Amino acid sequence: MCERNYPDGFSARVYKIGRDDRGSRLTFLKVTGGCLKVRDKIEYKAHGGDEAKGLLIEKIDQIRKYSGEKYEIADVAEAGEIVAVTGLSSTFPGQGLGVELQSNMPILEPVLNYRMILPDDVNPAAFMEKLKQLEEEDPQLYIVWVEEFKEIHVQLMGQVQMEVLVRLIKDRFGVVVTFGPGSIVYKETIARAVEGVGHFEPLRHYAEVHLLLSPAERGSGITVTSTCSEDVLDKNWQRLIATHVEEKEHRGVLTGSVLTDVKVTILTGRAHVKHTEGGDFRQATYRAIRQGLKSTESVLLEPYYSFILQVPMEYVGRAMTDLEQRFARAEGPQFATTAAREMATITGKAPVATMQDYVSLVHAYTKGLGHLTLELWGYDECHNPAEVIAQMHYDSEEDFRNPTGSVFCAHGSGYVVPWDEVPEHMHLPYVYHGDESEEALAASARTQNAFSAEDAQALAGNRRRTSFEKAVSGMSSVELDAQLADVYAREFGMGKNDIAEDQRRKWSGKKKNEYEGLSGKPRTVKHDKHGNPIYPKKSPGEEYLIVDGYNIIFAWDDLKELSRINIDSARDALKDVLSDYQGYKGCHLLLVFDAYKVKGNAGKRETFHNIEVVYTKQDETADAFIEKTVFGIRDRYKVTVATSDGLEQQTVMSLGALRMSARELKEHIDMTKRAGMEAFISG
Repeated sequence: MCERNYPDGFSARVYKIGRDDRGSRLTFLKVTGGCLKVRDKIEYKAHGGDEAKGLLIEKIDQIRKYSGEKYEIADVAEAGEIVAVTGLSSTFPGQGLGVELQSNMPILEPVLNYRMILPDDVNPAAFMEKLKQLEEEDPQLYIVWVEEFKEIHVQLMGQVQMEVLVRLIKDRFGVVVTFGPGSIVYKETIARAVEGVGHFEPLRHYAEVHLLLSPAERGSGITVTSTCSEDVLDKNWQRLIATHVEEKEHRGVLTGSVLTDVKVTILTGRAHVKHTEGGDFRQATYRAIRQGLKSTESVLLEPYYSFILQVPMEYVGRAMTDLEQRFARAEGPQFATTAAREMATITGKAPVATMQDYVSLVHAYTKGLGHLTLELWGYDECHNPAEVIAQMHYDSEEDFRNPTGSVFCAHGSGYVVPWDEVPEHMHLPYVYHGDESEEALAASARTQNAFSAEDAQALAGNRRRTSFEKAVSGMSSVELDAQLADVYAREFGMGKNDIAEDQRRKWSGKKKNEYEGLSGKPRTVKHDKHGNPIYPKKSPGEEYLIVDGYNIIFAWDDLKELSRINIDSARDALKDVLSDYQGYKGCHLLLVFDAYKVKGNAGKRETFHNIEVVYTKQDETADAFIEKTVFGIRDRYKVTVATSDGLEQQTVMSLGALRMSARELKEHIDMTKRAGMEAFISG
């Protein structure tokens, strides 16, 4: 037998994910080239293409060579060996590592959705984390957390897979679960091409995206291409748009089902030199897709089986009638004579929803002589879309997680524009007019580079330039600074340097019992005969929320991801969110950022719309500032501190304040959305 020759470069194939007795995650793989050593760094794409994790670089902590239940520790694994390694957190079965390609093994797509029913003493959110272990081990298992109802849903192929899962959960976690009635997993696509427009421009953010959504071949999923010139929109921004198209499952507007079989073409877009961040294009891209879906005709898709039905000759009429009533698309019967009797074979495809009980029915009416074979075919147009849409009760305008409108800015604040009014406000004209080829679309997009932003808006008839824009157009930077200085003097009575000096003066030498209010102006305080301050009594219900800025940023996934790109953008995004929240709650709100490591920093205080923002001075931590503030105002306000720092929570509680974790703050903000507040958050 010839010995196999392996390539020199490292490559490996993952075939199983497991865990040992201590719960350590094990990646079982076969080395198909080169060798693998302990402490080698492996670069690979995270399980499911998780955008938050992206391309991972992780170190091999341990190599194990198993023999039954026992194993030996090894320093190296040579080509051809099968081993288990620790240290890889997001690998999945079938994945290729190194130069190895990903497996082409078929993955069956689940078509039935079941709600998992847990015992009363099991926390669904905590149990979801355990179920994720099973999902890692079996790539054909889809477990979904439904945030709106705090429920766990499982997408399966059918009853057999469900029974296996119930037994596995009981053996692994000691929990007996049941399932509610199964429902069909629907999808959506479009019937005709449309140009979708997404604009995201809250204060100090900017992005506009135009995407052509075109119907694609069944089973093709979502594909992305571009006809936009790099002279119009930089290649890096285009790559970012493509990433945002592919990074999530976009929802249709008929039932909120997953969008599929659509070709997305980047037509044009616009960024701002100073104010555009990566999260802005995420929002603009998502909104462009949704606006396009609202502007065209959507099609509901359902899963279909391909079938082979074999029945005795005398039952052909009954079989053809049954298949017609089940909306099957059947070919004419083929006849063949066996040793016992003459049989007919009928082939075709039929909706999964109508064929669930037909196997047992065939056995009944043929007295066990008939046989039905079903195999998942794929998705095609739904046979009863009106009925399904009515049952789903989905309202695309109430889906705040997937907004259809865009955000524009005027007079220093952002406002939401409904999807059907976006064309009247967008800054770039339409590129697609109904029948252009890709070459024509590219040529049309390039012409936009000849116009300035204001010219493009004027051509589109969107808005007139303000008097200030006209006044400063054509000014040099020196002239513009002078103009802005006049604005500072006129609006605030001082220049920028005066304001900075005034803030430094206010921060120096202040005692904690002379804490200044949100306005940044010293509070007028009366004193008793002993020199102690006399404060007015706190009115019932007057609340004061203090937020530890960086603690919240690094606790919220969307802000944490944005901070990796630009920390300033993450701070601005948090300020926007809290400003909207304060407007809804009506409480005093103080946002504190830790700047104690900045040498020479004298501290800074500013008012952002309706909230107060403080940057601590050198050698003063945010925790110390918050504690001092709580001590100074606790007698006059009902104080709550938002932080997930356990020690800080204990400290402020000892001072008489209430505590709120980062997760609880997020939930409070989400509740304001559900209560009807129109809000938007930068990603």
